Amino acid sequence: MYKCSLERMKDKISTFSKFGDAGHGGITRYSLSEAALQARAEFKKRMEAIGATIEYDDVANMYATLLGSDPDAKRIVMASHVDSVKNGGNYDGILGVMSAMEVLETVAENDIPHKHPLTAMIWTNEEGSLYPPAMMCSGIVCYDYLPEDIRSKFKFEDMMASKSILDNKSTFGEALEKSGYKGDKKNRISPENAGYYFETHIEQGPILEDNGNDIGVVDCVLGMFNYRLKFFGQTTHAGTFPMPKRKDAFYAASKALVYLHEEIDKLGYPELVYTTGEVVCHPCVHTCVPDYFDFSFDSRHEDPKVLEKVLEIVKNCEKMDWGGCTCKVEKAWNRDTVYWDKKLVSYVKEAAEELGVSHQYIHSGAGHDAQFAAYMLPATMIFVQSKDGLSHCEPEYSSPEHCTEGASVMLNAVLKVDGE
Repeated sequence: MYKCSLERMKDKISTFSKFGDAGHGGITRYSLSEAALQARAEFKKRMEAIGATIEYDDVANMYATLLGSDPDAKRIVMASHVDSVKNGGNYDGILGVMSAMEVLETVAENDIPHKHPLTAMIWTNEEGSLYPPAMMCSGIVCYDYLPEDIRSKFKFEDMMASKSILDNKSTFGEALEKSGYKGDKKNRISPENAGYYFETHIEQGPILEDNGNDIGVVDCVLGMFNYRLKFFGQTTHAGTFPMPKRKDAFYAASKALVYLHEEIDKLGYPELVYTTGEVVCHPCVHTCVPDYFDFSFDSRHEDPKVLEKVLEIVKNCEKMDWGGCTCKVEKAWNRDTVYWDKKLVSYVKEAAEELGVSHQYIHSGAGHDAQFAAYMLPATMIFVQSKDGLSHCEPEYSSPEHCTEGASVMLNAVLKVDGE
């Protein structure tokens, strides 16, 4: 069994945290921003230093490859992203890139024999924080393999026209042309040139820490749905209209949200999660009774039958009276549970056992590039413990020791695939 370098991992964590440093412990590193280009340059420099070949595809995905002994073997790809959310942490996404780099560096340092080309990859614009949507370029590259209801949201021309949330004017396509990292479409990862896909990531939740385990052997990405619940009332003056005659859409929505929590909790599924994360209020004036209120409703679980029960409760809101307001329930999107390749999952578990790293099976509640790659290639993920379960925020933290363990588990799982 091989182990990756704790000192190298510490150095990478320290170095990459400088690119987009927000000044209080975290980063803002939008895709193709100056900070993201700095991270890419560092990746290129370090990978070229160990003899890796660097390539770019037409949407600026980066590939650093150490050739193997078999010229006909397909790549084993290890990938993640360098972009972040606004005021995010130093581990989400970038840990997967640093882990892939560490695998290649360990192979090169120890002259570990391998048949397959080993590729460390950076996906462009996974977060979609500046140019929506999230997982943009994995959606583009895996487009032909995605289910139709997902595929329709990742048309190439639509993605190129995605506008910056900062100025609502400049586009992703324009940033791509200026980046210096736009390459050839023929360099895209595909079943023709790649055989397997791995992604290491922080857990982004508290389950590993709560159970005293360092590594998560991920078996799937949970199925989910996202709906909008829209409430329609009547705007009147806040000071002159009697309470009994009001049709307050905000109040109606609040009653509905309480109803959803109470009824869904009665289902009794401890692993079920659901969230209201985005709201719209009109006219949003303190002297007016709202005539419109709209909130998102996101629910996630492995079993589609459980999600069907939740959706039945959500849709029931249309049939109920909400203080004179009406409710309309509209589907935004959904996805089925995506299961990782069983053989790769077993290799990850074997590697953790042989390294003596504490581990457990775990689901991913969040979406990842690997989820789209799994429609195209055998794929799996490895989770690293997150302190206090925090992610997408500046206190996000995974210890260098845990990060190195994650890289070591991936290295040995990759070598198991290579040795077949």
